[in-house]
Amino acid sequence: MRKYDIKGKRYLHSDDKYYLSDHGFRYARIGTKNMDYGHVLENIVAIELIRRGYEIYIGAFGKKEVDFVAIRQGKKEYIQVSLDITNQDTFKREINPLLSIKDAYAKILIARTYQPEYQYEGIRIVDAADWLRSIE
Repeated sequence: MRKYDIKGKRYLHSDDKYYLSDHGFRYARIGTKNMDYGHVLENIVAIELIRRGYEIYIGAFGKKEVDFVAIRQGKKEYIQVSLDITNQDTFKREINPLLSIKDAYAKILIARTYQPEYQYEGIRIVDAADWLRSIE
């Protein structure tokens, strides 16, 4: 996946990031010990965004990154993905890049919250299971 310069609104040339359509490939290569379920969830969200018809990019601005800049039919969304945001430091780390973006496009944090969707300073916080079940 290519990076998208959010401030400059252009694509950056860098090493691509790849997402797997089948997690079995990952397990076959690196095994299942010390699983990083956060990366697995990010991979699932990437594949689902593509399935829903979005073009997806890694959002880059300065030294910060947003997991996905998702674009469909001229509509842009900034998306962060985290397995667990119950720790305040993790929540801040995930939310700060979204708060730094000053345009009016939608900003979403997808995480396993186990609660209904809520807002934090204009950012939608959505439970990953609910987001995956939603119809778009």
